[in-house]
Amino acid sequence: MSAAAQSAGEAPRWRRLEPDERREQILDCAVRLFGERPYAAVSTTDIARAAGIARGLLNHYFGTKRELYLAVVRRLVTITDLPGSDADLAGPLRDRVERSVDWFLDVVSVHAEAFVAVTGAEGVGADPEIERILAEADDAAARRVLELVGLAADSAEHRAVIRAYGGLVKAAMREWVREGALDRAAVRLLMARTLETIVREVLTEGAG
Repeated sequence: MSAAAQSAGEAPRWRRLEPDERREQILDCAVRLFGERPYAAVSTTDIARAAGIARGLLNHYFGTKRELYLAVVRRLVTITDLPGSDADLAGPLRDRVERSVDWFLDVVSVHAEAFVAVTGAEGVGADPEIERILAEADDAAARRVLELVGLAADSAEHRAVIRAYGGLVKAAMREWVREGALDRAAVRLLMARTLETIVREVLTEGAG
């Protein structure tokens, strides 16, 4: 095939990338596949094929399948692009709650299937490292939610209440993404009104 003919068709699946770019590309493919299929149904060969690379290169960057899956879990539950401007922290409680819920749904919906899969630890079983990653992410999220609604993030009791609310959030995401019983608008309403009620009737009273 001539160069002109090749350029007119599809580009080759592979191309040379810098190490950080290649690692991110592999991770993106793994996120997609683990969102589409259970852990046991995804092989490193599947991920390497989706990334257009040799399996040995995948092993070079991530080692074993479990280590790659741990990286996927960290990617999906460790959210660093948090709202934190003065506008986010100001205004009536309902406005702040709704802004935080909208932000969360915007971020998570990008990889909604994978988020539901990893937060349920589907197909992995009792893995202490995954449980640790999820617990740390839940606590960090609880701290941020408390900051956004103007309550003390250093209160262990407050964080426990918000972590419990996080269980409802994960269940609601499953009802939307997997079951189709709720749509985004219904999930948004459930999350926002529940969080507002918790702040007004549970956490504020507890703080007093």
